[in-house]
Amino acid sequence: MWGPLVSSHLTRYGSGTGMRPQNSSAITELVLVGFSDHPQTEIPLFLFFSLVYLANCLGNAAVITLVALEPSLQTPMYFFLCHLAFLNGFFSTVVTPKMLFNFLTSRKVISYPFCLAQTYLTLFLESTECFLLAVMAIDRYVAICYPLRYLLIISWAVCTALAVAVWVIGFCASVIPLYVTILPLCGPYIVDYLFCELPVLLHMFCADTSLLESMMAVGGAGTVLFPFLLIVVSYLRILVAVIRLDSVEGRKKAFSTCASHLAVVTIYYGTGLIRYLRPKSLYSAEGDKLISVFYAVIGPAMNPFIYSLRNKEVQSAMRRVVERCKKAQESHSRIFRS
Repeated sequence: MWGPLVSSHLTRYGSGTGMRPQNSSAITELVLVGFSDHPQTEIPLFLFFSLVYLANCLGNAAVITLVALEPSLQTPMYFFLCHLAFLNGFFSTVVTPKMLFNFLTSRKVISYPFCLAQTYLTLFLESTECFLLAVMAIDRYVAICYPLRYLLIISWAVCTALAVAVWVIGFCASVIPLYVTILPLCGPYIVDYLFCELPVLLHMFCADTSLLESMMAVGGAGTVLFPFLLIVVSYLRILVAVIRLDSVEGRKKAFSTCASHLAVVTIYYGTGLIRYLRPKSLYSAEGDKLISVFYAVIGPAMNPFIYSLRNKEVQSAMRRVVERCKKAQESHSRIFRS
């Protein structure tokens, strides 16, 4: 199916009819198939994903920089948004550069240590984003339902504690369980995917994976469904509060704020639920590649524009920062000329 590339690696590692567990220290690299079965698309995809990755880096960096420079944006909502921007940029950087490199090379491989690193990091960042989106929903719930007590309830101490908790829980709920249950791999070492991720490696483990699959289901309930329920409950309460508002303008403002967050949640959870919470029998390599492109590359690049850069408050702050930069530049020019 994958031509000479895979054939050479099948020769090296064996055909897979008598798969044997391999000592992890003896595994040096794995074939990363990606879109190599459609070679005519690789250059166009390289150009497209390069532009998307550039937009991702610039957009998320712009959000973080803008919040840091503009005092009016230094609020709990934008504090959490900075964490989301950093997480999105980090996630894409773990995945995209290697994928872009493999579009241009005939030897489409990934080293075993880097494959494991991708597996741990993607699982960690996905879990963390679930909890972060839940915290952001709770923040909007408090802001809309308790506006007069908002800064008292969501104080900077609470913001910091929630942010730390999100990252720590994401790590403990993903990396630690995976570390204690990971199994040896069997050849042929072919990853029919765009990057290394647990559901893909699950099909390469030699031993019985029923325990690991059970832990994935439990972990999925804890790191995906529980935050999702918090988001649903928060938005149901928000909906009730908004309906009770007498001001039409207030309703529009509340719905506008919530719409951006709901769009991000829908994109992320829509792909995540399909990706993880399904039986092994429904695995589809081509379908999973399309899903992974959306949540690992395109989604993180869209988030800055969906959630912040189209926001009027952010646009106003951006204009103020640009004006300050222009004035500072003019001041430096006058000093230099004098």
